[in-house]
Amino acid sequence: MKIATASLNQTPLDWQHNRNNIVAAISKAKNEEVDLLCLPEMCIPGYGCEDMFLHPWVAKKSLKQLQEILPETIGIAVIVGLPYWYLEKLFNVICLISNGAIQGFQAKQNLPFDGVHYEPRWFSEWQPGRLESVIIDNEEFPFGDNTYHIMGKKLGFEICEDAWVLGRPAGKLVEQAVDIILNPSASHFALMKSKDRENRVISASKEFNCAYVFANQLGNEAGKIIYEGDAIIAFHGEIAASTPLFSFKSFEMCICDIDFEKNLINDINLAAHHESKEEQFVSALSLALFDYLRKSKSNGFTLSLSGGADSSTCLILLAESIKRANNSLGTKEFLNAIGIKSIANNLESVNKIINQLITTVYQASENSSEQTYEAAHDLANSIGARFYRWSIDDGIRHAQEIIENIVERNLTWQEDDIVLQNIQARSRSPIIWMLANLQNNLLITTSNRSEGGVGYATMDGDTSGSIAPIAGIDKPFIIQWLKWAQINLDYPALDKVIRLAPSAELRPKKYSQTDEEDLMPYEILNKIEGLFIGKKLSPFDIYREISEITPSHKAKEFVIKFFELWSKNQWKRERLAPSFHIDDYNIDPRSGFRFPILSSGFENELDELRKLNR
Repeated sequence: MKIATASLNQTPLDWQHNRNNIVAAISKAKNEEVDLLCLPEMCIPGYGCEDMFLHPWVAKKSLKQLQEILPETIGIAVIVGLPYWYLEKLFNVICLISNGAIQGFQAKQNLPFDGVHYEPRWFSEWQPGRLESVIIDNEEFPFGDNTYHIMGKKLGFEICEDAWVLGRPAGKLVEQAVDIILNPSASHFALMKSKDRENRVISASKEFNCAYVFANQLGNEAGKIIYEGDAIIAFHGEIAASTPLFSFKSFEMCICDIDFEKNLINDINLAAHHESKEEQFVSALSLALFDYLRKSKSNGFTLSLSGGADSSTCLILLAESIKRANNSLGTKEFLNAIGIKSIANNLESVNKIINQLITTVYQASENSSEQTYEAAHDLANSIGARFYRWSIDDGIRHAQEIIENIVERNLTWQEDDIVLQNIQARSRSPIIWMLANLQNNLLITTSNRSEGGVGYATMDGDTSGSIAPIAGIDKPFIIQWLKWAQINLDYPALDKVIRLAPSAELRPKKYSQTDEEDLMPYEILNKIEGLFIGKKLSPFDIYREISEITPSHKAKEFVIKFFELWSKNQWKRERLAPSFHIDDYNIDPRSGFRFPILSSGFENELDELRKLNR
């Protein structure tokens, strides 16, 4: 049997686009004389429809789209995904189509409910072994938990989360002697997860003595979640085919020919390459930013470039997104994808495209240093981005004069430190927004996860923006990544950025402000955050862990400070610009860790810490 699996770059509720991708994949498979094609979970409406799934017409329209696809499947069997209402409950289902006719519907048995996933909000779990039927246009079809036969081979299904739980459906399928297990998925990206996913497919094919076929979504489907687009086929413990990761194309497909009688793979077709953590970071975010740009129908990116590590990382990612998409698709298709066809003939080089799409600004105050200006200027020029510089001092002085007249005293750094820092950050926001609006650009927010966790950011200041590309990753990784990018991505101008100690540059220069003096060492902050969110430890248990790497009195100070800042800054995290899920966890309350805006602030737990060693 010739088997294919494909990753698709879909968009929620974009019926025509999604249908075109599905039909294009089916057409390619038919041209390659494929017998069986597996497409991803929820590929008809898009996986990320959120609460729109609860609108009954969405499932009805998905079924209508399915019926329109049926004629495309003459001569091939295809698996597609869609929502389906049954007995007043909504189910996440896949449909097996063969030779232009529906063969049946398989319902998902296990729904993910933690981290980035909230499927039980919309769908109900299907009971294993339960098989019902549905009637569509006076014709009856099996619905629930079933196996099917194609070309004399027995097919069974797991749908994404089904394969990640104990007691997975495959355990029962192997007892039924299935030849092929198909897994249509929407399995989100996290750094280095793709290799684990591949290993799971290989081991499943060995453990369950079958061909295991996995299909995943591709790209930035709905805004925050990225999909590598890994589609994989394994047979009896050997990988047979895989698609490239992080493709900029609308779909990717891999095909293999399996001789079930002789237990042979006749054509091994491998394309996946599992890169380093640093390379995966730039690959994933390049794809995510490209998709965000084109799907939001924006004209480009605007970035307040401070010369520091965070904004410099964002600029490199923007440039890499353009370079990689252009190289992958070709200039004409790339420009067509982002909707600037009218000037395509004038943009023959990638440097000119970058200059057209990326605008950077160094917004100086009297507290800004010449070193950060030079770092920002040299990096923007080396990349080819447009670069401007202006001063925000007049706006700061005007705001300060108004407030001083109201309170009838002068503001001083001794008494009004945070106020004077915040007005500088907020003074940068209106003018950069004005420029972004004029260009119909996405305004990039440069906050990282370490800052977001402790609220080390000015709301409506440096948090302003349309999208926060690096808000899902910690500061230590960013610093490490910049050093890697300087050499491996060939950005020598990063040298000036790397030499600078991270600083907000909001206090007068005589104070020599640095982030780590304001907060704590970033490595410690990141460790505490990981133990809290990732390991779910209590403040006291975290203190014991931190005491192993720093003196106990400092460990106590750092843990108390972290939890005090964390607790009182949840309202900021609720308002941060949309961010990408990158690591094992994130602090975005919409796609990661939820925490109450109002709470005790760990008062009891921190009091216990304060009493230690008194």
